[in-house]
Amino acid sequence: MSQINSDRYAPFDPAPSLWSYRLLRLMLSPFLRRLIFYGIPVLLLIGVGLLNLTNEQRREQVLTAFNDLKMFVTERPEFMVNLMSLKGASVSVMQDIREVVPIDFPVSRFDLDLDHIRQIILGLGPVKDANVRVRSNGVLQVDVVERAPAFLWRRENGLEVLDETGIYVRTGASRLQHRDLPLIAGEGADSQVAQAQQLFEAAKPLRERLRGLVFIGERRWDVVLDNGQRLMLPEKNPVLALERLIAINQAEDLLERSVKVVDFRLQHRPTLQLRRRAMHEFKQTKLMQLGQIND
Repeated sequence: MSQINSDRYAPFDPAPSLWSYRLLRLMLSPFLRRLIFYGIPVLLLIGVGLLNLTNEQRREQVLTAFNDLKMFVTERPEFMVNLMSLKGASVSVMQDIREVVPIDFPVSRFDLDLDHIRQIILGLGPVKDANVRVRSNGVLQVDVVERAPAFLWRRENGLEVLDETGIYVRTGASRLQHRDLPLIAGEGADSQVAQAQQLFEAAKPLRERLRGLVFIGERRWDVVLDNGQRLMLPEKNPVLALERLIAINQAEDLLERSVKVVDFRLQHRPTLQLRRRAMHEFKQTKLMQLGQIND
């Protein structure tokens, strides 16, 4: 009896039970706390949303509401682009840009792919670089850097204007419209414009008579002078060969004579081809020296 009374009036033990202790320790885990307080509610919301979207009518309502909200934001006046401004381009290049970039203004700036527009403009031959941006006043600003014409390339189908790297700039109408540009000709000459520029620099003493350069067989150059004279240069070191030929001409006036072709492809054995009349006179002189023509 005394034992039962002692158990009834025993002091309360505040310590948790074993399972309560394990549950409290488990709740101290950061991952489990985030999963319970954030993960489960989010999963429930997603589940409810997916359950609603299984209904076709509700999907259409949600899509319509989303599109209306998108149009309300993107087509606000402060986001509209009303016109395009071009700077740094010639009239012909401006016309080409407006043709290849047909934008129906006004248009939302969110519907403009500026990088794609820039790539389209860079695809034009005369354009070296371009910067495309939307100004705060609703103007699509396009700043263009055009290629500088450096050479006139004569081909079988006409004339082409090239820049200093040999890239096509535009079609040339006639030689008279580009008299300030050095003339090159021959298939593959556009890939050798750097060497052509060196030859034009070396040929400055002949610039009054120089007509152009012809790339022969896609491997070597001929220098064409007035009166149909032609200087045939070797495949290797053509600039050095031209400089030597010019030095010989300055010393002996070689090109002032009745010479039609100077074949300098073999630098140790250059060959001269005289004009027909000069060749006839040369033969007559040789025959007279041999005594085969009597007075």
